Amino acid sequence: MTNAPGRNNTRAQRLSMPLARDVVKDLAVEHGACIRPVQLRRTDLATGETEPVLVPCGNTLASVCPSCAERARNLRAAQCREGWHLDQEPVIKPDNPTDEQKWLIETRADAQAARDADQASGEDTTGWDDDLAELDDQINDAGMRGNVLPARNERRHRSTRRRQDAPPLPKRAVGKTYTTPDGKTFRPSLFVTLTCPSYGRVKPDGTPADPSTYDYTRAARDALHFAALFDRFMQNLRRYVGYDIQYFAAVEPQRRLAPHMHIAMRGTVSRKELREVIAATYHQVWWPSTDEVRYDAAHLPVWDEATAAYLDPATGEVLPTWDQALDAIGDQDEPLHVARFGDRFDAQGVLAGSKDANRCIGYLTKYLTKHVADCHHAQTTDQEHHADRLADALRYEPCSPTCANWLRYGIQPKNPKPNMRPGACKGKAHRREYLGYAGRRVLVSRKWSGKTLTDHRADRKNWLINTLGITAADPANYAWEPVAPSDEDHLPIGRRLLHVVADRIRWQQALDQARRRAQGQPPPGDSSATGAAA
Repeated sequence: MTNAPGRNNTRAQRLSMPLARDVVKDLAVEHGACIRPVQLRRTDLATGETEPVLVPCGNTLASVCPSCAERARNLRAAQCREGWHLDQEPVIKPDNPTDEQKWLIETRADAQAARDADQASGEDTTGWDDDLAELDDQINDAGMRGNVLPARNERRHRSTRRRQDAPPLPKRAVGKTYTTPDGKTFRPSLFVTLTCPSYGRVKPDGTPADPSTYDYTRAARDALHFAALFDRFMQNLRRYVGYDIQYFAAVEPQRRLAPHMHIAMRGTVSRKELREVIAATYHQVWWPSTDEVRYDAAHLPVWDEATAAYLDPATGEVLPTWDQALDAIGDQDEPLHVARFGDRFDAQGVLAGSKDANRCIGYLTKYLTKHVADCHHAQTTDQEHHADRLADALRYEPCSPTCANWLRYGIQPKNPKPNMRPGACKGKAHRREYLGYAGRRVLVSRKWSGKTLTDHRADRKNWLINTLGITAADPANYAWEPVAPSDEDHLPIGRRLLHVVADRIRWQQALDQARRRAQGQPPPGDSSATGAAA
């Protein structure tokens, strides 16, 4: 017989007991409750009554909140499933403008005409500009998207002539859906995987066979511009098939730590045609050259407050600005980098409702709850060194026009600021957990399902409300505000966890009872069906 927990137990026995706070957290995860709930204060605008409301943190990483990350993954899976095998493209048509919206546009037109007339006559237009800005805000508040006069930044044009080392884009006739003998219309779809090119021979564990010949610079640049390369691929593929092909894509790293793309694609394209489009796709990065390192850690440009620019520490000359560096790129110069996909790819035909469809959806969303670098953990010394060398290559590689690493090559970044240092850029691409890819993990075309992620979330909420048979509260009847730790009604994290666990259990019990009622089954513990005594 063991002793009851208490002071008489040994230290080893006490340490073997589960920690109460950990049990609460584990129980929250077990019931799908958020372990980092955010406390808000909800005020009824009619009665003035206030009550605390705990909402999920909404984090998409399992290392931060497993329950919220799993809900986000399931939501993405539902989005992928709903749009993959549609036989008709969703039509997104804007609503007709209301009388109020038309009146606002008419007022905006009159004000713009009066402002332009005053400007033509040489009068001050400051008052008109303020009025126009206020009218633009009213137009957006009235439920209209965009601006009447959208700002258009001056673009730097490059030649659109195709590279001579890339084959031309193929052409084909349009073909979308198929009809079975019984009159059913369906659309077979594709599951495509695109990879980066080879940077050197690798071993089965993903590490280079010869690290000295492995092209880490090219690997880093391909990762930085992988999202732009995928956008170019979809543009070329749409031009080829002849219609606005829709996709749901997810990015994850290979074992060699290079990014690759899994794509659920509506419609079919043969492997031969895909191979031709992939070979004809490239993305040119027209940035200044980084071949010459002009400033190292002991000799860095200095910031001048008077000119708001970086100066050469020896001569005091102002470094070329970003626009000046771009203007210096001549027509005969080569781009900094040309990104291409590798020759190896995979394409599988998938039918709606098949086991392959569910398997592919699970594969698309498998790693969405992890950082890019957490998809493959280093288990050997060679893998750790491989990740270190890739991180070193990314450290001084410019990730964007605003990257601080441009100072290393004698160029001021776009929109320079004080205290910028090469090798210390705060961009996500330089952090080890991103492996150079700082873009979105999920890329979804606009007409994939005809809904936004918020719409899919609302569908799940409406299903739950209808299943439970309850009435949803009107958000317009309440005012919401965060609860600060200094507020009297603030709940510590321990109490918040206990509340969400209790709420989650009650919701699960209510949902289980609603499902039983819908199936005509008695609720749990009801003895009337068996004739047992009460």
